[in-house]
Amino acid sequence: MKKKVALITGITGQDGSYLAELLLKKGYFVHGLIRKSSSFNTQRIEHLFEDPHYRKRPFKLHYGDLTDALSISSILNKTQPNEIYNLGAQSHVKVSFETPEYTLMTDALGTLRLLDTMLILKLYKTKFYQASTSELFGKVDRTPQNEDTKFNPQSPYALAKMYSYFLVKNYRNSHGLFCSNGILFNHESPRRGETFVTRKITRGVVDFLFGSGKKIFLGNLNSKRDWGHAKEFCEAMYKIMQFKKPDDFVIATGKQYSVREFLIKCFKYYGVELKFYGKGIKEKAKIYKIKNEISNKKVGDTVFEIDKNYFRPLEVDNLRGDYSKAKKLLNWKPKISIDDLIKDMLDNDYRLLNK
Repeated sequence: MKKKVALITGITGQDGSYLAELLLKKGYFVHGLIRKSSSFNTQRIEHLFEDPHYRKRPFKLHYGDLTDALSISSILNKTQPNEIYNLGAQSHVKVSFETPEYTLMTDALGTLRLLDTMLILKLYKTKFYQASTSELFGKVDRTPQNEDTKFNPQSPYALAKMYSYFLVKNYRNSHGLFCSNGILFNHESPRRGETFVTRKITRGVVDFLFGSGKKIFLGNLNSKRDWGHAKEFCEAMYKIMQFKKPDDFVIATGKQYSVREFLIKCFKYYGVELKFYGKGIKEKAKIYKIKNEISNKKVGDTVFEIDKNYFRPLEVDNLRGDYSKAKKLLNWKPKISIDDLIKDMLDNDYRLLNK
């Protein structure tokens, strides 16, 4: 039986690496789109490589860019994929305020280039998955958010993703393409980028307790998010593409925690309790109790301070998803708790520190 062929943009990212693993296990030939740079950014997928001189694995990378229509056309024509997973993006919300044009070119027009190329090459049987985001909801008027909640984006990133979301719906309805949106709420893992708040916290906690002892600097502690595990969310992506018809799905855990709670849970994992002092940008946290002796850390040590530079120009304070539709139609539901997610991330950062 001929292998199914999948093309993943953003394959070197957190989601791309987990999705590639999943599809390879399911017998796919996986192609990945990567950008050319002076150094390789393939750490997350290095374990998937095998020397083609000894064994040919159904996994291949192609140089290209979502801002380059010619490279997209060439790769789609060469690979003739059964499924396209568009995970490539400039995905950092804060950075999107500083690079709005690049964010738009990649996150919005990149989707347009892929969909238009599918039409030009007559890939009418190819299925298309668009990585959408809970940032579309922005400032919300109701919680939890589902597929019918109105969008109120608060960043260039969210605006670019909203363009892609409606573009997918338009190409689905006007051209009959199998195009689906996965509105994924926050999903983390040991492979999360180091500039994202959850990974910044887990790395910071491990370094503070077992490494340099440097304080952690964060922005808005009161933002509430719905955090799941990226590995499970990639399984949802696959299920969306196998559904009998194209559609849009919210993927979430239905549970919500603040950045403050995430920080507290990380220290609690090592038996350290915190106490917070001050208000606003002068707020800080100190060690209140230590259950287990940890190097030279002691009660009263300052753990964390606020850095106003980490606040967004427009904050999104309250996101929590309702995944009822995915549960009913896709038979998908999250199984990994936030405590297990935190354990996974902390254990990995501890191993990296000891390396």
